[in-house]
Order: sequence, then structure tokens, then C-alpha cells
Amino acid sequence: MQKRYLPALAGAVILVSAVTWAETPGQIYMNSGDIKWGDAPPVFAKGAKMAVLIGDPGKEGNFVARLSMPANYRIAPHWHSQDEDLTIISGTFYLAEGDKMETPHAHAMKAGAFHHLPAKTHHYAYTKGPTVVQVNGKGPFDLTYVDPKDDPGKAAPAAEAQKKK
Repeated sequence: MQKRYLPALAGAVILVSAVTWAETPGQIYMNSGDIKWGDAPPVFAKGAKMAVLIGDPGKEGNFVARLSMPANYRIAPHWHSQDEDLTIISGTFYLAEGDKMETPHAHAMKAGAFHHLPAKTHHYAYTKGPTVVQVNGKGPFDLTYVDPKDDPGKAAPAAEAQKKK
């Protein structure tokens, strides 16, 4: 298994700029229209968007990010070295534990649902319709695919190398 940290995550995601800072330092108020989305880092398959609400997932410390996925999006079996707390903002997120994508075993997590995912739990996820998930965690965020061939960030450079041969 190959562990991938996302030190360039901040570069792949547009940080929110239109926030209202509260009178008390450290507080912010943010409406959904204030969130700035960018392409998700290459460790995710193309089509996903990400927004970092607070913190920096590429560095040590707490962060909150949202992942927006289109219909029929899949995240192959993987694990993280830190706990994650997931809240489904919209749509339905199908989530299950295991080393193989076995869709009948997935839990349909609907808008408003919450899931605590302990570190190193092998799991996978997919959508049937557009879905937004909020991730609360501690950085640095990492994602290790159970099968390294499932890593979209590794697959694209390998495909390009094959074309050049």
C-alpha cells in the first residue's frame, strides 16, 4: 500500500475568501454562497470539486473541507491515517467498509447524516446523484488506496508515459 499525503492540497483548492469575521477572533460566518470551489486534488478521480472552509488539510491541525461529487462518482477502497467525521450536506453518500467495492453492503447516508470513521478503516464510497460531504479532520490529510492501481493521481501520469512510448 502506498500512502499519499496531500501537501499541495491548498494549491488544488481555492480557499474561501468571502467570509465575515466575527468580533471575537477566530470566529467566522459563512453562507453557502460564500464557498469557493476548485477541482479536488488528483488523489480523487476527475469530476469532484473541493472547498476548504477552515484550516489547511495539507498541514498539521484541524480542518473542515467539503467534497462535491457528481452522479455515479466512485472512491475506490482506501484508508486514512487519521480519524474523519463526515456529514452529508446534500444528496446521498453510499459508504461501506472493506477492501472491495461491494455496493450491496453500502449504507445510504442521506443529507443530514453523520459518520465517524476511525483511522485506518478500509472503506469505499460512491454516489448515484450529485452529493456534497463535509469532512472534519486533522491534517495532514492523506488517502491510501488499498490497491495502488486505483489511485487516479498515479494512473494519469502512467497513462501519459504509455502514450509517449
